Amino acid sequence: MSSPTRTPTGTADDTPAPQEPEPMSSAVDPVKSLMLIHHDLCADAVDPLEIAAGLEARGVTERTARAYRHRDVFALAEEMYARVPHTEDHAAAELHPPAAAARTRAPRTPARLLLLPLPALLAAAGLAAWPHTAGRPRLALAVGTGAAVLLALRACLRRGPLGSRFPAAPGTAAYVLLLLAAALYGEGLISQALSGGPDGAWAPRTAPLLALLASLVPAAACVRAFRRGARRRLGSSRSLDDFAASVWPLLLALFALYLCTLWGLLGVSAATLHQATGLLSAGSLGALLLLARLMVQHGRAEAARTALLIACAGQFLALASLFASRLPGAAALATPVERLTALGGTGAVPALACSLAVLTLLVRTVPALSRASAYARSAAPADACAREELR
Repeated sequence: MSSPTRTPTGTADDTPAPQEPEPMSSAVDPVKSLMLIHHDLCADAVDPLEIAAGLEARGVTERTARAYRHRDVFALAEEMYARVPHTEDHAAAELHPPAAAARTRAPRTPARLLLLPLPALLAAAGLAAWPHTAGRPRLALAVGTGAAVLLALRACLRRGPLGSRFPAAPGTAAYVLLLLAAALYGEGLISQALSGGPDGAWAPRTAPLLALLASLVPAAACVRAFRRGARRRLGSSRSLDDFAASVWPLLLALFALYLCTLWGLLGVSAATLHQATGLLSAGSLGALLLLARLMVQHGRAEAARTALLIACAGQFLALASLFASRLPGAAALATPVERLTALGGTGAVPALACSLAVLTLLVRTVPALSRASAYARSAAPADACAREELR
């Protein structure tokens, strides 16, 4: 029989031996074999919980940990971390984490600092020049401003706090553009459809879009604060459950802070441009976009795309019901939208569609981002995951 596995403090684990077979023969140290499989994870880890997060991300379950004669994944990670020879860099990172992080942090250039407010600044410049143009120059101004804003927005989503090492799901960008177009023209189109139109052109709602673009700065600040807070809790928690219990309040607090900031920006933008604030419609859209970006950043792109699709489909169905109600005998199709707009105005339709999408995504975001595996530094190879599940 092999000697019982020992914890990092040197005492024998008091957990009763499981009835499952050992993952390997007694002639081989099973934990050492596991460390060879996950060598990169053990070599780069600066604390046991980071190894636990990586193991969880690579498919190592509680059942696998018991097969290695440990009560849970965290206990297994503690022994793996204790067996790793720590280098001077690891020791410096443990003793002086801010200084160690500062050595690897990229310097912030003025261009990088101006990147986040750039979309709002470009949009504001276009709106300021709008009254002084007419005809073809106005059309050229609209096309040029729109293209410049989209390019700046793309740059914001490719680097910095809002950047992601995971790709977005196919169709996500199209859904975002449709929702932004609905923020500009959606309420006007609903109003026209209710009155028997569309009949001629209508003015776009530029105040909500300008506020959404300006909210990129607080959104990036909240994302950065959440990322740093989660990493700190990843190092200070004593177990995966402790980490989950400490992360979800931080997530909800920063989410509420972003909403309050967005509502303030909506008020300022509406007062400047003399338009309606759109607190519910634009506020729910901003919340949806922030949650979707968080999910993409942590590898949950499909959930983000589904929520965006729900918001787009809700607004499309509302418009389709208004136009379909003009068919003979189909007048009742417009009744839900008519009653909804009578209660909350034309902004109630996008507000309801985006709010349902936000609730759907929030139910998945909180548990997904409360898992330590969402913050693992490296992804597991497929064959390593398969080997762990087979055991």
